[in-house]
Amino acid sequence: MKEKLATLAGAGPACIRLGRSAATLSGGEARRVKLSRELSRRVTGRTVCILDEPAAGLHFEDVKKLPDVLQTLTDQGNTFIVIEHDLDVIKCDDHIMDIGPEGGGTTVDESTPEQTLRHLTSFAGVFLRLAQAGYGTPGAALTRSPGTM
Repeated sequence: MKEKLATLAGAGPACIRLGRSAATLSGGEARRVKLSRELSRRVTGRTVCILDEPAAGLHFEDVKKLPDVLQTLTDQGNTFIVIEHDLDVIKCDDHIMDIGPEGGGTTVDESTPEQTLRHLTSFAGVFLRLAQAGYGTPGAALTRSPGTM
């Protein structure tokens, strides 16, 4: 129970009190509880988790915490495959796979965030460059695996 609550706190919903009915949670709060439940499952150090847009519906302060939660679990030897459009999550990951154009199923780029920044035809690269310049929010699929950070 202690580990589950620690993961819940790490994902950000400090304002949710224990015993609160699920029917009273906002969409963002419910998303955080669901994400925390998935991230607090027993991981073996050999677990592969697929997360589909885990930042969707989260408050921007909670999105900032998500890469740290994933990194902690990755440091324990687990692998995360994350489909995400939020730059704050994408820029922290070990490997980006940009699928496009416009979701067409063709791999445009597959590299580190630093290499993706230099890829001229990658949508993720374009948006990462815009984010560096102070603009934007993108589209890409990325992976995080042990020992590559």
